[in-house]
Amino acid sequence: MAHLAASASQLPNLNLDPAEEASHSPPPPESTRRKVVVVMGATGAGKSRLAVDLAGHFAGVEVVSADSMQVYCGIDVLTNKVPLQQQNGVPHHLLSIIDPSVEFTCRDFRDHAVPIIEGILDRGGLPVIVGGTNFYIQALVSPFLFDDMAEDIPDCTLSDHLIEIGLDNDDEANMYEHLKKIDPVAAQRIHPNNHRKIRRFLELYGSTGTLPSDLFQGQATEKWGRPSNSRFDCCFLWVDADLHVLDRYVNERVDCMIDDGLLDEVCNIYDRDATYTQGLRQAIGVREFDEFFTLYFTQKEAGEIKMDSCTSMADLHDDNLKSLLDKAVSQLKANTRRLVRRQVTSKLRFF
Repeated sequence: MAHLAASASQLPNLNLDPAEEASHSPPPPESTRRKVVVVMGATGAGKSRLAVDLAGHFAGVEVVSADSMQVYCGIDVLTNKVPLQQQNGVPHHLLSIIDPSVEFTCRDFRDHAVPIIEGILDRGGLPVIVGGTNFYIQALVSPFLFDDMAEDIPDCTLSDHLIEIGLDNDDEANMYEHLKKIDPVAAQRIHPNNHRKIRRFLELYGSTGTLPSDLFQGQATEKWGRPSNSRFDCCFLWVDADLHVLDRYVNERVDCMIDDGLLDEVCNIYDRDATYTQGLRQAIGVREFDEFFTLYFTQKEAGEIKMDSCTSMADLHDDNLKSLLDKAVSQLKANTRRLVRRQVTSKLRFF
């Protein structure tokens, strides 16, 4: 059974009546901060549904997605975007606005989201930020962002630095291992697959000789995560559920995704020469099908397969293809369950 956990130093009053707002007389430093609701939680916990339901209780609700994959155009099924008919007329922002090949950073999200939120507030509405990506939430509500502080530090040529330490420019796995050796504190802060930030940390170290974790001291320590320093007056809602419930839901949802055309979506963006570290191809559910589609297109080019749609692939009789498809689906389920656990763990760090 899912339940809600709210967290903030002072939860904002969500009643939009100005007279009642004025009666609470918040401290002067906080009086200029405007109120938003942030809905967080693990994949499958029901964040999007809660956000839409809030519109039935508060006037002027508009949803701002803080999901790093839903911002991209395409693969709506795989990224579990809220279908139009389930939005119940509630405006949704930052869904399907970025080309799949473009890298969209935390800073990009903040720079897109803040004007949208301000516009909602100017209209007298209530912004409800729905987070699947906690780094996006942190970039939005905190005045401190690593990319902002780092942008004034001179870049070095990363390839030159890698040559010096005996690494290849494409050796992404060992880049993370190298970062762990030189700065385990910084490495612990980022996911091993966040290759953009790993490269940025190594660039900073190569150009300045300063450990990336040292940049988290001082200004960062003073500002990061403190409610009094937040850009907005936030009410955080964490939608929670038991892990075994989420695991069961994840498995069922993946099966439904296959039925709803997930294979066609992934097939449409498949590129045997593509990397899986930028844009939409970073999404869980793309890399897992690489072996399957490599064999599928090899057989199709050889004339062994004649079908325009991938949806019917579940009925394939080729044992090798069927085995690779089953393996990919199992990997997708397992990797999504791991994501759920990382998200649940991140709650402890965020709050």
